[in-house]
Amino acid sequence: MTAPPPPSAGVSEHACARAWAALTAAHARVASQLTAALQRECGLAITDFEILLRLDAGHGADHGAGQRIGDLTGPIRLSQPALSRAVARLAGRGFLTRSGSPADARCVLVTLTPAGRDVLATAAGVHASVINEALLGRISPAEQEVLARVLARVADG
Repeated sequence: MTAPPPPSAGVSEHACARAWAALTAAHARVASQLTAALQRECGLAITDFEILLRLDAGHGADHGAGQRIGDLTGPIRLSQPALSRAVARLAGRGFLTRSGSPADARCVLVTLTPAGRDVLATAAGVHASVINEALLGRISPAEQEVLARVLARVADG
């Protein structure tokens, strides 16, 4: 087993731990507020919102084409069975449809319905309000830009 790489030059292990603690505390605080607001205003869990958002963002030029459930397992941090259950719940509420793929009988395609787009529009407003109040409103526009760039670089690997 190899040792982990040392912290960046000039950054102590203690500073790394403090940065990590601040990041996880900030995430927990904002996620808690998002959870409560999305549930209260839209009856959605955060993962429901993310599923609807990813389906909307990935629709491409053809709204009716749908996306494969398997394509959502990377961006949505759920196991395949848990994602399938969440999709079934959202379909049961009329927010999306599931259908077979004409190209691959083993594949299930998921598509937003008009009701799904409506609840997503409401949820996106709730999401933006919470993010602005709990996170972005607490930092300057320049800090927001740095935060977005840094987190995107980390997320991209």
